[in-house]
Amino acid sequence: MVHFREIAVDEPEAHALLEAYFAERIATFPDPAGYTTTSPSPEAFVPPAGVFVVVDLDTGETGVACGGIRRLTPGPSGGLRYEVKHLFVAPAGRGRGLGRKLLAELERRAKAFGADVAVLDTNDSLTAAGGLYRTSGYETIEPYNDNPNATTWYAKAL
Repeated sequence: MVHFREIAVDEPEAHALLEAYFAERIATFPDPAGYTTTSPSPEAFVPPAGVFVVVDLDTGETGVACGGIRRLTPGPSGGLRYEVKHLFVAPAGRGRGLGRKLLAELERRAKAFGADVAVLDTNDSLTAAGGLYRTSGYETIEPYNDNPNATTWYAKAL
């Protein structure tokens, strides 16, 4: 069984997961020297502006995945948008469908905050992530931000 636990993005557990995420991205980025790390702003992940979630398992494993959502300014259609950020499954948690479960939970929470659409950006080098997003109903859109690490932007109507 999967449990989703809200924590502050600046708590030590969240910080450790984000550091693991950033370290993996730097190591696997097409040009590691070109990867830009931006620590999340804590106030952007406090309800209802957003939320940061950690995944625990009934097996006693804690902090095996994390991710957050944060409110953005309305999109071109005027709808309320929430952005999925820092979706990460630690190596020990991979192969269990946790990324898909976490993404669905983040979408559920965004919708509960009133979101009409979820958006996210990713780099094409993350082939598994791109596959997850496409099979979860996300469609490619024009860039909505200037993230230097991103090569593809997605949106999904909620």
